[in-house]
Formats: sequence, C-alpha cells, structure tokens
Amino acid sequence: MSAWQRPTHAHVPGQNARHMEGAFDHIRASAQPGMTAADLAESDAFRHGLFYIDNGFYWEAHEVLEPIWMALPEGQDRRFLQALIQTANAFLKREMMRPGAARRLCGIARDLLPASREAWVMGIGAGRIHAMLDSLEGDLGSAL
Repeated sequence: MSAWQRPTHAHVPGQNARHMEGAFDHIRASAQPGMTAADLAESDAFRHGLFYIDNGFYWEAHEVLEPIWMALPEGQDRRFLQALIQTANAFLKREMMRPGAARRLCGIARDLLPASREAWVMGIGAGRIHAMLDSLEGDLGSAL
C-alpha cells in the first residue's frame, strides 16, 4: 500500500476551496475494472476511503471510493460500496447544514446495507456502518 495521503483540508462545497483537479487520481487508480472484490478491498482507494470517512474527509472519501463502486459487478459488494458512498455523502450534507438531505441519505445507505449488523462485506462489518449512521441520525435528531 502507498503512504497515507491526508488531504490538506476537508472540502465542503460552498464553504471552502475544492482540491486541485487530479489530486486523488493516484489513489483512485488503485481500483481498476476487472479486479476482484477481494482485491478492491485491499486497494489504496478502499483503505483511503475508509480512513477519510473515519477522519471527517467526506467529499474526499466519495472521490476515492467511486472507482471501486464502478469496478464492482451488480451484487452485495457493489451495494455495500454504494452504502459507504452514501454514508460519506450524508455526513457531508450535515457539514453543509442540510439536515434533511443528510437524513434522506442515511435512509438510502441503510437500505443498501445488509440488514444484519453481523454481516461482513469486503472485510468490513455492516455493524460499523450502521453505527456510523446511528450516530449521525442521533446528531441530526438533536439538531431539530
């Protein structure tokens, strides 16, 4: 795996500058069509995407996770990746002060995740993502 690239800042549309064009291309390039789900789960793009979500870089997470989603065939792995992307988007909408959009995206993400919190997809427990959504929805509920 390449060295971790911590973004210079967490981009929030409408609040700060976007990253330079191509800033994440070298990370995105680690996810290629034809790779297996197991290989994609070991890619720099996947690992960086999770790191970015965990550390508040939600726009950046979407950027690096998208090529993985595009490379996966229809099925549970692809739905899981879409759930990760929608989870990042939900957190980003919270940062953009759009709680209604954040709530809607939480629902979309939950619909894409395995219902069982005990399920594992691409080496990640569904419970981990459900817990992130629980926390976000709790924050959004208290912000009414």
